[in-house]
Amino acid sequence: MTQIQSTKEQIEIKLCRSGILLAIETSCDETAVAIVRDGQEVLANVVSSQIDVHRRFGGVVPEIASRKHVETITVMIEQALEQAGLTLRDLNAIAVTQGPGLVGALLVGIMAAKSLALALNIPLIGTHHIAGHIYANQLVAKLEYPCMALVVSGGHTELVLLEREGQFRVIGRTRDDAVGEAYDKVARAVGFPYPGGPHIDRLALEAEEVVSLPRAWLEPDSYDFSFSGVKSAVLNVVNQAKMKGEPPMPAAIARGFQESVIDVLITKAMRAIKEYGAKQLLLCGGVAANRGLRAALTERCALEQVPLVIPPFEYCTDNAAMIGAAGYLKWKHEQFVGFDFTAEPTFSLEQWSVMSS
Repeated sequence: MTQIQSTKEQIEIKLCRSGILLAIETSCDETAVAIVRDGQEVLANVVSSQIDVHRRFGGVVPEIASRKHVETITVMIEQALEQAGLTLRDLNAIAVTQGPGLVGALLVGIMAAKSLALALNIPLIGTHHIAGHIYANQLVAKLEYPCMALVVSGGHTELVLLEREGQFRVIGRTRDDAVGEAYDKVARAVGFPYPGGPHIDRLALEAEEVVSLPRAWLEPDSYDFSFSGVKSAVLNVVNQAKMKGEPPMPAAIARGFQESVIDVLITKAMRAIKEYGAKQLLLCGGVAANRGLRAALTERCALEQVPLVIPPFEYCTDNAAMIGAAGYLKWKHEQFVGFDFTAEPTFSLEQWSVMSS
């Protein structure tokens, strides 16, 4: 028996068992490892955040992020296995974020995944970061197709139609700043440190006054987003207050900004659901942890009788459980990658879609 035949038979034996995937996520500034069974049961989920390291720079520094991943990845893998009560030999496959993200950060996770898969002789699954955010919802609810995903994060703002499992069609995306990026810039303008989203969310919910700010609707039939205008409007309000020697009223600005953003996000999402006949709305991404957005979307969906799925907070921000959930889509169809695959910083979500068997 040749070595190639032996390897193939060992992999086939692994495929006959339930899918226990070790998932790795290192696309930005969180080093995350999870162990997920059959795409739904989270056996372990550990995350090491670098927020404190990057805060003094006002944002993520790619080189520092990569170095921190190198320092942390092995420890996180060990912690995940210990939390799950498993050994490396219990794993059936390795799923890892292939993109999009910071190329140096992605490569750290990919090299760790390749080393494990090679040493254990098990399949390797390259996984899309946004597919992970979308399928984080599968960890808490059964998805019904067709469904619509509203992706809101630091680098992405998209409306994604899922006509069937693992098939993605982007019908709208941001033309400039992503919503999370806009939150951070507005927070900086009113004097809050990185990451700014939680500060703006808190202030907006506490504010009794509001500064009226514009909404960017774009073309009447467009599902695209634009947040650079409302960000610029905030800067104008702050600068005008400074010129008059007045305090900038950060709470009122935060409320006005958040109301503008939420209004556009929800209005376009609800219109898309009606046009495409979606059975569910999925909220996905780091900004899905925003309490104002969660509350407003819950209220609107209840009013219009649209089933809404929102992951718990720990599955909104970057984590590896979501990569395990999305990676399982490829596992089921045996769509693995070779050891020559590499990071894809601008990876297309539609391109990653599961191929029909």
